[in-house]
Amino acid sequence: MPFDPLIVVAVVGLAVISLVAIAGATSDDIPGAPDYFFTRQLVYFLVGALVALVFWRIDYSRLREIKVLCYGLLIASILLVTAFGSVARGSRRAIDLPFFSFQASELGKVLLIVSLSAFAVEMTRRSADRRVTARLLLLGLAPAALVMLQPDLGSALVYVAITLTILLIVGVPWQHFAAFGALTAVAVALSLLVLPAVGVNVLHDYQKERLTSFLHPSDVTGTEGYQQNQSRIAIGSGEKTGRGEQATQTRYDFLPEHHTDFIFAVVGERWGFAGAALVLSLYALLIWRGLRILTLAKNLYGALVAGGIVAMFLFQVFVNTGMTVGIMPITGIPLPLMSYGGSSLIASMIAVGLLQSIYAQGRKAASGKGRVLTIQ
Repeated sequence: MPFDPLIVVAVVGLAVISLVAIAGATSDDIPGAPDYFFTRQLVYFLVGALVALVFWRIDYSRLREIKVLCYGLLIASILLVTAFGSVARGSRRAIDLPFFSFQASELGKVLLIVSLSAFAVEMTRRSADRRVTARLLLLGLAPAALVMLQPDLGSALVYVAITLTILLIVGVPWQHFAAFGALTAVAVALSLLVLPAVGVNVLHDYQKERLTSFLHPSDVTGTEGYQQNQSRIAIGSGEKTGRGEQATQTRYDFLPEHHTDFIFAVVGERWGFAGAALVLSLYALLIWRGLRILTLAKNLYGALVAGGIVAMFLFQVFVNTGMTVGIMPITGIPLPLMSYGGSSLIASMIAVGLLQSIYAQGRKAASGKGRVLTIQ
């Protein structure tokens, strides 16, 4: 079956950089086990590669036939984690398994893409009025609201970005987006200003601190301001070509979460501007190919799935790298294909496999019609 080689280049490049960065940053984290995080991340990549191969080999359109099952699995898995997951840093986001910590919100991003895209194709074929838009918004925002209860603000925002992108591609009128934007502005005002004034707190104190600390990080005495300050110091100290083995800011734990949410700071300190530019270039290559695959899809469903995947990657990369340099708030969004963690990595590899399936099916459909496609 045909595949897009440039996507493979981007994913393999990010995987290699991730493994080297994690190995260097975590070598002193666990006494007596310098390769602990590196070994696990390597296993996650290998498992993810196998899963991506499986999804590449199947026809993605089959997922449209089980949209209700996918959506039901999305809701059920989030509820299961909310009810029985382990608590870490005030959030109940994952279920600890013997060799794996299952974070339902990460797999839920892909499940939302494949199920909501199918619902969008079905509903908009019958009508495109505001009731259809409202139903699609409800389907997309319901799991986002459930994830917020864990609480996991970062994943909830990714769900919203995916939902809006699918609505945009399917052709929802701009007036509907304007109405949604107005309602969102009202909800934000109520959550941050009106309700707290009368004693009703929608957001936790640490969430408020995360959303505001990036504006004046030096004035914040809490953990969130400290993290962002240390991240900026690490990236700044890398200068043009990095500090290499002298990257002590991230290696010796001055920066918390250096192998997860702040992996980009590790790259910036270890390899400087050159390394950071290489990582962003690989993401740009991946996103460009995703957009190109969107145009090659054999049907609307494939275009919606590709668009949702591009939105998922683009939003996470923008917010994660933005928070490491201090231009975005800290929301706990991992850097896809780079941050340590099995759930995020495997979900991202499933998305890559789906992109390759859409590419392969699009090439096959085009060749069947007598057209010749080349990589452009």
